[in-house]
Amino acid sequence: MKAEWCSQHGDAIRLSVQVLPNAKNTEVVGLLDGALKIRLKAQPIEGQANEELIRFIATQIKVPKKQISVVRGITSRLKVVEIKAQREIEEISRLLLPL
Repeated sequence: MKAEWCSQHGDAIRLSVQVLPNAKNTEVVGLLDGALKIRLKAQPIEGQANEELIRFIATQIKVPKKQISVVRGITSRLKVVEIKAQREIEEISRLLLPL
């Protein structure tokens, strides 16, 4: 199963993510226009939303936060997140977007 929002880039995996800050809870909402849509229980000020996004993804896929970074869209709602961990795309897809 190949997800358009999740792709291999060298030794890393990149995720296209659309975030919705100031939500009641941090959770995956689903897919929207080729991106994983995630509600964040954090404000989009001083990097709080990016920190919450990294924390949430790290918790869901069970990797240290230092292996995850926002590589594009630091101040945007549409972001590219890079994961440098020994994980398969299918496993990350299943952990973040269970069917």
